[in-house]
Amino acid sequence: MAKKKTDQISAIQDFYPDDIAVCYGCGRNNPKGHHVRTVWDGKEGVFRFKPKPYHTAFPGVTYGGLIASLIDCHSIGTAVAAAYDIEGRAPGTEPEITFVTGNLNVTYLKPTPIEAVLELRSKIKEWQGRKAIVICSLFANGEECAKAEVLAVRVASRRNFRDKKDDHAL
Repeated sequence: MAKKKTDQISAIQDFYPDDIAVCYGCGRNNPKGHHVRTVWDGKEGVFRFKPKPYHTAFPGVTYGGLIASLIDCHSIGTAVAAAYDIEGRAPGTEPEITFVTGNLNVTYLKPTPIEAVLELRSKIKEWQGRKAIVICSLFANGEECAKAEVLAVRVASRRNFRDKKDDHAL
């Protein structure tokens, strides 16, 4: 089980098992990753991220691929947190609840300034069996710069992918 951080509010990613917390987007054990940290309040997931100068698309603008990556992992974190909440379970309890991305549809509304702290806000739009449709908006300086709809698909365990045991079709 992951160690709970005491110096900041717990994010759902803090509860991911150590051996699988290696995702480039949200894995705390990936030293080069983005370290997405989704904080769930029971209705909405929130995450803030400050782009680095090397996350540039062109001078002053954040690279769209980074935006898609942040939205992807934050939306999946939101689905995980919401599922634990709906089931009345504490995050990280067994059996593990996890989702993978079935579809990611990002709409870029305006250039995202690289000097701004980005705020991502996501909610569950709809549940369809083991699938969740998550909507997410990315803001910079209070302005919505991108929005997305993500299809999150619940799978048995992330370990199954490592061990090649999960045959779930998306």
